[in-house]
Amino acid sequence: MTVNNFDCVESKLISMLKAGPQAAAQLRGSDAYESISGSVKFYKTANGVVVYAVVTGLPCVNSFNGFHIHEGGSCSGNADDPFADVMGHYNPKDAAHPNHAGDLPPLLNNNGNAISLFLTDRFNVEQIIGRTVIIHDKYDDFTTQPSGNSGKKIACGEIKNC
Repeated sequence: MTVNNFDCVESKLISMLKAGPQAAAQLRGSDAYESISGSVKFYKTANGVVVYAVVTGLPCVNSFNGFHIHEGGSCSGNADDPFADVMGHYNPKDAAHPNHAGDLPPLLNNNGNAISLFLTDRFNVEQIIGRTVIIHDKYDDFTTQPSGNSGKKIACGEIKNC
């Protein structure tokens, strides 16, 4: 890729971000992790979906946090699991982990803050509206079935149309 091609891609990315997402989720931490907040935005492109996440208040225990789209549409649960109703990872093709459509790159936890921006062709925006985004307390090992041994669900956001 030449510098001019990179400049063109960068310019298109900036324009897309300014135009606004087609779907988004507002993140909130569980009662045990009330300090977590942030947003995950989803942008349609010709090559897939750009996912842009900004998160603050993460616990500074691990350097990475598991990050997934889950099947369920509600950030509700019970005393044992505050986000139990999110169900399993979004996985319409019944793929093995880490090839679920909902398997996302882990968040790099930088003193409680994380920013992530990536392109994926595993789903389109319409397929994830009404689902949830989850942050886990541990990193995803990309091996253990079915969810990468990523630990407790500590934050959740419901994906809604913009």
